Amino acid sequence: MRISKVIVGGVLALGLSAAAVWFFRFDLIILYARAKQPRIEPYRAIAWTPGPQVSPSAQRPPNVVFILADDLGYNDITLNGGGVAGGAVPTPAIDSIARQGVTFANGYAGNATCAPSRAAIMTGRYATRFGFEFTPTPVAFSRVVGGHAGDPLHPSRFNAAEVKNTPKDDSTEAVPATEITIAEALKTRGYHTVHLGKWHLGGVKGSRPEDQGFDESLGFMAGASLFAPVGDPSVEESRQDFDPIDKFLWGALPYAVQYNGGPLFHPNRYMTDYLTDQAVAAIDANRNRPFFLYLAYNAVHTPLQAPKADYDALSGIKDHRLRVYGAMVRNLDRNVGRVLQALKDRGLDDNTLVIFTSDNGGANYIGLPDINRPYRGWKATFFEGGIKAPFLLRWPAQLPAGAVYRSPVGHVDIFATAAGAAGASLPKDRVIDGVDLVPFVKGQASGDPHKAMYWRSGRYKVVMAGGWKLQVAQEPNKVWLFDMANDPTERRDLAKARPDKVRELQAILAQLDSQMVKPAWPSLLSGAIYVDHPGGQPAKPSDEYVYWDN
Repeated sequence: MRISKVIVGGVLALGLSAAAVWFFRFDLIILYARAKQPRIEPYRAIAWTPGPQVSPSAQRPPNVVFILADDLGYNDITLNGGGVAGGAVPTPAIDSIARQGVTFANGYAGNATCAPSRAAIMTGRYATRFGFEFTPTPVAFSRVVGGHAGDPLHPSRFNAAEVKNTPKDDSTEAVPATEITIAEALKTRGYHTVHLGKWHLGGVKGSRPEDQGFDESLGFMAGASLFAPVGDPSVEESRQDFDPIDKFLWGALPYAVQYNGGPLFHPNRYMTDYLTDQAVAAIDANRNRPFFLYLAYNAVHTPLQAPKADYDALSGIKDHRLRVYGAMVRNLDRNVGRVLQALKDRGLDDNTLVIFTSDNGGANYIGLPDINRPYRGWKATFFEGGIKAPFLLRWPAQLPAGAVYRSPVGHVDIFATAAGAAGASLPKDRVIDGVDLVPFVKGQASGDPHKAMYWRSGRYKVVMAGGWKLQVAQEPNKVWLFDMANDPTERRDLAKARPDKVRELQAILAQLDSQMVKPAWPSLLSGAIYVDHPGGQPAKPSDEYVYWDN
């Protein structure tokens, strides 16, 4: 980046504005990111490793299909009477998982951003137990976004002093190889394990999916991907000019996948459709043996690209951005339906545990106000809009249809639940924060699965216990206390009215916090997230906000 500093200095000497310099420098970063991309080869077919030709006569353990959406808002599915654009985008396939299984009405993400949340999912542990506190982000990207002259009230900041403590390659910011993943646990029971889609837990040897228990992996290691080539005539696009991250993604992201660490190559379809094609093929290849399929869609994460056919089907939505987003949700739901149908067609659906959730809440930076309704907050906040996610389980052979379970549960429970279904033992040499949810749903276990639930990202910490939720931030220097039993949408801050409850929860928070380790890499970027309105809207000094360290 030394050359860019020289060029920027020259631009400043010409008397251009700071904003002009920022855009110029951002374009240099995008060019730099493109130049670093390896060559992407043409499409190639994948032959999934076949299992036995005949199903064993003995009863086999259940298959586990875990479907993870990306940045899906709580109000993006129609299960709870909501949906995109006031219900204009039905989600019958996702809803069917709940109708045929269990809805966890208070299901929580492992974190309010994607990578730490996925680390919690894969290990069954708070990611802060092993230092995976912040989302891996390139230094150059953080430097430029942190210098963006966007919000005049609470501007983003780049932490230059910590660059020396940051790995040169962000792909080394990873889940340690010493952690045990769901895939590794299920392999002890003879499962064939398949990863599809987004990983975002490390891209170097030792941290990749094929090194962390997956027999086969097809997808992308980074935190996002194009859904189709930019400008593809079969795709509708929406760009958010107010958002620097969106600008970067459009310019720098590739449209590519790789199989088991091999060369990058182009898919042959819109990404969500392509991943589903491969999921159906993998199910077919493994139909006669127990398998674990981790299907990690990048939908509905930015950049906003939707198949034109889905866009055209939503002509009643007049706002272009909302219509593109709705089309992405429509496409995602249809593809979830294709996976469910593949299980049914092969006679596997009765003995398959299907888990569906989102890695965190909907993002503020797409500028759509209703995606997390009725909850406040967004991705990158610990308000309910950032961490309360659709959380559904279906296992017809074991779980009741149409059940609703109301005690708080979380992403950390997915590991133990999958292991319990498979008959796999949990690790005994470390704390496992999650529990097997099946006995609770079936009434075989009493009480709440968790006495307390905990989240931390840098200077922002949260604990939920006994129906109360305490949020503690250093910027702003503020404590929020909410009675979740009577105020589930966090409208009435009771911190001043109930100092006794604040002290009680602070003690629980301190006890949990003392068990965690220091971040394995520093946060380089801090940005303000407004709690009650999305990006692209003007802010007032009275608007509540919290700084998110990443």
